Amino acid sequence: MKHLLKLADLSREEILSVLNLADQLKYERAKGVDQSGYLKGKKLGMIFTKSSTRTRVSFEVGMYELGGYALFLSDRDLQIGRGEPVEDTARVLSRMLDGIMIRTFAQKEVEDLAKYGSIPVINGLTDYCHPCQVLADLMTIREYKGTFKGLKLCFIGDGNNMANSLMVGAVKTGMKFSIACPKGYEPDAALTAWAKKEGDFFMTEDPAEAAKDADAVYTDVWASMGQEGEKAKREKAFKGFCVNKEVMAAAKKDAVVLHCLPAHRGEEIEADVFEAHAKEIFDEAENRLHAQKAVLCKLLK
Repeated sequence: MKHLLKLADLSREEILSVLNLADQLKYERAKGVDQSGYLKGKKLGMIFTKSSTRTRVSFEVGMYELGGYALFLSDRDLQIGRGEPVEDTARVLSRMLDGIMIRTFAQKEVEDLAKYGSIPVINGLTDYCHPCQVLADLMTIREYKGTFKGLKLCFIGDGNNMANSLMVGAVKTGMKFSIACPKGYEPDAALTAWAKKEGDFFMTEDPAEAAKDADAVYTDVWASMGQEGEKAKREKAFKGFCVNKEVMAAAKKDAVVLHCLPAHRGEEIEADVFEAHAKEIFDEAENRLHAQKAVLCKLLK
């Protein structure tokens, strides 16, 4: 594991290794164990061209707790925001930092940083995938269910970066994966073909059908960052794709509900359902910290 560019690059064993370390780091933190020696003196550059709450806080706090230092770099702070080629930025930062985390729009930008740089690169989110979030999601599912074996993960909503990465995470860990999305909003075609070939995959336009006997039900906003201009169009397209009591009635009685946040109550998730499953959702949010710390230890130590 040299980088974390997308979850598809990791083997099942590498994913489980990260999750096991995340569990250990979470346990140590709860017990008050000093973790500041793990990455003492290491420096992480954090490039943000998309705003963030959980990604920024988890990486910044994570580096601090592990004894390292995190530099927040917005596109307004870097020459990359004024047209400097990614390959030049990668080569400069590689001489000064121990790792780069980037949260941006294009997957190619992340891949190019890794290609031209000489230090580990972590994908904090692109329009194509969100591997850091899904590692936290997998961690949360295993915390609540104890295993991945025999589980069904259902996603309802836009076939976006979350759907792409959840599909990969589910297949790699041996879970069944179902998705309900409107026509024209399906996940990446190549990943869908891979999931059909490699795992137990099902896609439909009926949320209740997708949620049938699910152990975990997941949703995300209808309009992601950069899609604000499509809000009215998407509200019309996604009408009926709400995780509500009817959808949850199709899932198993002990099903968990997950959401990567921020949540728009009354749109992709009913307020009562959100509050009934708030513990799982905010455990999931906290697990971003532990999963990110595990990735940092794997790549920078």
